[in-house]
Amino acid sequence: MSPTTSRSAPPPTSPKDTAALLDVYQVDAGDRSELLELARTGRRKGWWTAYGDLLPEYATYIGLEAEATFIRSFDAVTINGLMQTEDYAREIIRSAVMGLSSPAEVERRVKVRITRQSVVTRDDDPLRLWSVIDEHALRRPVGSPQIMEAQYAKLLKMTERDNVGVQVLPASVGAHPGTAGMFTILEFGELRDPDVVYVEAMTSSLFVESDPDVYMHALAFDHLRSKAMSPEESPP
Repeated sequence: MSPTTSRSAPPPTSPKDTAALLDVYQVDAGDRSELLELARTGRRKGWWTAYGDLLPEYATYIGLEAEATFIRSFDAVTINGLMQTEDYAREIIRSAVMGLSSPAEVERRVKVRITRQSVVTRDDDPLRLWSVIDEHALRRPVGSPQIMEAQYAKLLKMTERDNVGVQVLPASVGAHPGTAGMFTILEFGELRDPDVVYVEAMTSSLFVESDPDVYMHALAFDHLRSKAMSPEESPP
């Protein structure tokens, strides 16, 4: 580009458009995954990039979360991070790192988790969130009784929002598709990107993108919803 040219660069290709091109050129699965990731990260330059050192996959997830219009999550172990209080989040994060991280790093992680919640609480086009919470996750004591009391109060307040739905899956349901673990399904609405499933593990995370696998997770979520208590009946 010459010094006198004032033209802006073209916008990054969307993941959906990238996927279509990869189909046309029959790109193999390994390269396809890498190129789709580049298409995503090329569009995500937000506040979370400053925390990419905590866990690269986590930063990618936050970028996806910031662009999503609807999230469905099965929360088997803890209350969803988008609805946690600061104290509850701190206890969860502190126990997860098992003393291997400094107090300062724990606080950085807490700050990230609380800042993420703005996607749900913002006035302009907030994210729609639907969480199915396993009863054991809801009843598990995290920290002091005061911390749990405040957490329950926040959860109730969040359910008063039109864009938030919470259902509790009773322990009496027994075995169910969610016994394999927690998962989150992200939809992108008008961006028209393919849905993505996020599965978080202790030391790494997995992004599931193939249509059959995404469909199976969506089917599992619908099954969990059908077995869970209605939003009106659900505690705490």
